[in-house]
Amino acid sequence: MEGFMQSFWMYAYFAAAFATVFSIKWLSHPSTARRGVIIGEIGFTLAILGTLLRLEAVPNQYIAILIAIAIGAMIGAPMAKLMPMTSVPQFTALSHAFGALAAALVGTAEYYIAAEPPHGFTVVALIIEVLLGFLTFTASLMAFGKLQGLVPSPPITYKGQNFVNLTFLACGIVLGIWPMIATAPIWVFPAFTVIALIFGVMFILPIGGGDMPTVIALLNSFAGASACAMGFTLGNHLLIIAGALNAASGFILSMIMCKAMNRSFTNVLFGAFGQAQEKSGTKSEARPVHSASAEDAAMMMLNAQKVIIVPGYGMAVAQAQHKVRELADQLIKRDIDVQFAIHPVAGRMPGHMNVLLAEADISYDRLHEMEDINNDFGEADVALVIGANDVVNPAARHDKTSPIYGMPILDVDKAKHVMVIKRSMNAGFAGIENELYHDDKTLMLFGDAKGMVAEIVKEIGAQSPTS
Repeated sequence: MEGFMQSFWMYAYFAAAFATVFSIKWLSHPSTARRGVIIGEIGFTLAILGTLLRLEAVPNQYIAILIAIAIGAMIGAPMAKLMPMTSVPQFTALSHAFGALAAALVGTAEYYIAAEPPHGFTVVALIIEVLLGFLTFTASLMAFGKLQGLVPSPPITYKGQNFVNLTFLACGIVLGIWPMIATAPIWVFPAFTVIALIFGVMFILPIGGGDMPTVIALLNSFAGASACAMGFTLGNHLLIIAGALNAASGFILSMIMCKAMNRSFTNVLFGAFGQAQEKSGTKSEARPVHSASAEDAAMMMLNAQKVIIVPGYGMAVAQAQHKVRELADQLIKRDIDVQFAIHPVAGRMPGHMNVLLAEADISYDRLHEMEDINNDFGEADVALVIGANDVVNPAARHDKTSPIYGMPILDVDKAKHVMVIKRSMNAGFAGIENELYHDDKTLMLFGDAKGMVAEIVKEIGAQSPTS
């Protein structure tokens, strides 16, 4: 029994590694996401137990470790339980920040408490761990600030900013390389960590709120890479596996986000996408807009056979997902085909709309990705856009001067009738006017998404369901 307990950590790590792989696999689809979360929790519980039972663990430090776990659980559990689904992007950014900070602090501790200075591949892994850890920490906090409205969402830029940022990063890399090739003065490592922390802030400043889905995925990749490097530093195979999987999946996801916006990484990171554009004249402002009431919208949908609902960030802000489900239920009772069209970058993080709609108990079978449902818009009697903007702008197809030109969009304008719920005619994150709003077959329903949908539900409910 004693031998088993001494080697238990190896079995626990082996099981946790498999659990991590299957967790990421199952999290890739809404129907298996819950299973993925559960297996991931089991895997990392085993990893924690295995770590505590490793022979290297010092028995008299168990109390301190358990106290730290308890404090973390008391903070994390209420945050996860009480956090509204609309704030999941902010919560995700904070998770990246704290995870990366933990890796960076471990790397810093390893650098200073080592019996002899790290050398060879170990010091390379340690420098990568600390660099990515600290810059991801401050970058994630900045992303949280932009998502929460504590930091201005539009890009914050100045002349020569990219040159300054790259020069600053180069200085950090030089300071990081110094301990790899020679004995460095005592001030080098602290200066290196400060530069990494500052660069995280500089990294996010020129990035607009509209690019947060891509940035969050990229920061997820950075945090995973930092954890992977920590695994090499500590000789921990589980950290290497889990960190590498996290880094790879985050990078692939950020690539998918860039493809969904028809943009490159360099454009996302250095393009200052989201700056409001000045209008050259009053021509666009004078274009007609057709507005309608909740009663008009209700009658139009009651006379439809197929309705496609397109959710956007406005729905998340208004926390209208439950009212949207009520609307869908009312229409389905009347034998109206209701489907949902999800754009990959709708919302503030990958899968944001899927999470919100699933939280409102809308069937996964009715949630469709852009490439799966775009051909159906031509058959739809009504397309209802709730708080979406740039992802339904037809200018992306034909206006070569538009910053969103070439971006794949939902073909909402091909539906027989279009209704848009929006607070005002203000531009989206791209800072440009939406041609869809001026289309002759588009009706604008101005108001808060939750309130407007509630009014439509009320109007539909006043009509007796057809037999």
